[in-house]
Amino acid sequence: MHMTTLCNTALDNPTQRNKDQMITAALKFLETDTVCYRVDEPYGLVDLQKNEWDPVLQWTENRYNVTIGSSSSILGPEIPEATKDTLRQHLNSYNFWSLTGFEYVITQLKSVVLSLGIIDRHLSVEQAVLLSRLEEEYQIRCWGSVEWAHDYDTYELRARTAAGALFVHLTSESSTVKHKLMQD
Repeated sequence: MHMTTLCNTALDNPTQRNKDQMITAALKFLETDTVCYRVDEPYGLVDLQKNEWDPVLQWTENRYNVTIGSSSSILGPEIPEATKDTLRQHLNSYNFWSLTGFEYVITQLKSVVLSLGIIDRHLSVEQAVLLSRLEEEYQIRCWGSVEWAHDYDTYELRARTAAGALFVHLTSESSTVKHKLMQD
């Protein structure tokens, strides 16, 4: 169902956006990226965010040679223009269909950083979904789970994220087969 939605969205382009507009929209999420916004308390959540989000953020910064950072301020981190330009150039290497899937993953996870991790195969879908729900998982540990609701939300988010990641991979990769001639 999610793959069909992505195919139809790429075919119909209901918002009538071009590739540059899609890249701009995707990069807009970087300013409010989930892993860039931290809390000052409770200390258990502060430690959890530091231990879980920092390695992914550092991997992204190293992989793309950019500076993103994090902040506990309501204003968030100041993202340098050079970072946006580098990521814009990277996203520009994808075709329109792949960008449709990429934007879908970013929207699901509320994170460009986690989406890059999935698309580059640094994170699994399960890991990225867990990281995007880190605060909610912390609250579940403290207060308990509404099994049917929390489980359903998690599985649905995994399904949508996996569909978007698969869509990007299927629409951006190609392979060729060369047949060798048999010699007598």
